Amino acid sequence: MSRDDTLKTLRVTLLRRRDALRKALEGDLSLLQELHNQKTGDALDAAADTVQDELNSQLVEVESRELLAIEEAIARFEEGRFGDCEDCGKPIPLNRLKAIPYAVDCINCRRAAERESSSGVVAPTEWNRIFDAPKVDPAV
Repeated sequence: MSRDDTLKTLRVTLLRRRDALRKALEGDLSLLQELHNQKTGDALDAAADTVQDELNSQLVEVESRELLAIEEAIARFEEGRFGDCEDCGKPIPLNRLKAIPYAVDCINCRRAAERESSSGVVAPTEWNRIFDAPKVDPAV
């Protein structure tokens, strides 16, 4: 199979995953809304509901980030940039794209970004927003 054929197959995979995530998020959000409208029985029920709400919120956040990455990958495909590293411009290896179809960088550029982030310089991606938050001193 040629690279172009593989990229087209990956586009179909991205479209299917996007549609599945949209449906899942729609269901997750309606479930969260439904849970907030229900009355809880006692303090233990309220605590269990709070934990479940937090887990559902985290799942929604992860799914939302993946959906955004997939939608950006589909846009890159339509612009003719899908499969090319955004840092060096070289084609991203097909094995990497098969593993992470919405990857924006080749493995060499990803490793370089990880080295930079481990040396104290945060790589400029939206995925690092948690790490960009101010540190809270636990002693305070």
